[in-house]
Amino acid sequence: MRAKKLTPQERLASRIGYFGAAFILAAHWTIEPVFYIIGFACVLVQVSQRKQWNLVALNLNGLIAWTKHLINSL
Repeated sequence: MRAKKLTPQERLASRIGYFGAAFILAAHWTIEPVFYIIGFACVLVQVSQRKQWNLVALNLNGLIAWTKHLINSL
């Protein structure tokens, strides 16, 4: 089986996704809504580029929920 090389867009989306996962991990320790929002937005880039629509829906849900929480806490 031959390994598929990633395109530059796929590599960039993957790196942005890892960056977002790090923000979500940091947010678990700090419970800071801004970290969750940045994290979900970054992971959303990766899963939408890979066309994983079930994960797009989950990330949109998290993004909307944490944005609403941030607005309500102000």
